[in-house]
Amino acid sequence: MKALKFLFVFFICLAFNQVNAQIDVSGKVKNQTNNRANNKVDQGIDQGLDAVENGVKDLFKKKKKPAEEDQPAEQTAEEEKPEPQDVKPAKETKPSLQSYSKFDFIPGEKVIFYDDFTESAVGDFPSAWNTNASGEVVTTNLYPGNWFKMLGEGCIALDEGIKLPDNFTIEYDVITYPKEEDNTAFEFGFYLYSAENPKDMNEGGAVPGLKGGIKMSFGYRGTYSAYDETGYTISGEKDDAVMEAGKKYRLSFWVQKTRLRVYLDQVKIFDLPKVFKAGFKCNQMRFELWESGNPMITNFRIAAGLPDTRNKLLTEGKLVTYGIYFDVNKDIVKPESYGTLKDIATILNEVPNVKVKIFGHTDSDGDDAKNMDLSKRRAASVKAELVKSFGVKADQLETDGLGETKPVAPNDTPVNKALNRRVEFIKL
Repeated sequence: MKALKFLFVFFICLAFNQVNAQIDVSGKVKNQTNNRANNKVDQGIDQGLDAVENGVKDLFKKKKKPAEEDQPAEQTAEEEKPEPQDVKPAKETKPSLQSYSKFDFIPGEKVIFYDDFTESAVGDFPSAWNTNASGEVVTTNLYPGNWFKMLGEGCIALDEGIKLPDNFTIEYDVITYPKEEDNTAFEFGFYLYSAENPKDMNEGGAVPGLKGGIKMSFGYRGTYSAYDETGYTISGEKDDAVMEAGKKYRLSFWVQKTRLRVYLDQVKIFDLPKVFKAGFKCNQMRFELWESGNPMITNFRIAAGLPDTRNKLLTEGKLVTYGIYFDVNKDIVKPESYGTLKDIATILNEVPNVKVKIFGHTDSDGDDAKNMDLSKRRAASVKAELVKSFGVKADQLETDGLGETKPVAPNDTPVNKALNRRVEFIKL
């Protein structure tokens, strides 16, 4: 207690002397200055009392153990940036290739539609789409590239529709968000259907198309309702297929005649073997926007046919695949490539005497030399994943890159550029 009294007197004197020294230097100032000095004395006394009070608290505070010491909060890059386009960032751990070990989705071998919205000016509605709601192309500092942000209530569909074969795949990246900040039950719809007039978005009303289809919703849950000319046939939902606001996901759809498989990232959420009637021909798809929430999409890709991997690689001696993915200007194999890599690795492991050369290819965007280097690094990354993740023998594989030097289509549209971005396996 004597120590506390001593500290009290010491801080009081120190504060008083500091201010008093200022008064002595300006001893000839007017009364207004003296009043200000007196206020400073009061502030000094208050500071001294605060210091003593805090000292008393510290004397009686229980000391934390080392494990309990407060650690400085680590500020993430997302926290340092402003929140763009009404999208709130969500904590996201980058998925590894092995996290997709049950992902059996294999994209179609022929790209027939692709839109990454780079051909549309930011702020414009993309030309390949139509709507009775609204939307615009935007960028966001949370994720790279151009995104199609869908707005309002209504529907957004392909402007001309699209004639699809019996077997096809659809994939796109999506960020979804609620219109109201505290709304956790947000969702959007995605429909596949057969219409008499694909350009008529009002055909059938809320159950679009007059020849059948399926309505699906995604957000706080996943649902489906299939229908034909007579009405609804089957429906279901998956409560644990949850999307968090502001987080990027990949939705994948795989149609094989009457069967539909739907994947949310690496998880197969629906597998419906008889969801479509025999002879069903899908010629339109659309996003349905409700009052609860809206999506942002990019890398919208439709491909036809199931790759005949074994025949192409072993008999024809050349396999061209569009199912191995990389981010723009990156050489790291994305985890959604798992199904394609596993399909190829199965054949290589079954026939260990077969040797192949992996070639990377790019489109013509960017510098020629950089594209050449990127294609070589991508081919090397594919080999590394086949060896590390699938047990393929390293001496079965050689790699090289051809950059943009061997295009299979003009580099003039998003679809053609997507055709040129590919990985080829050539039997040696």
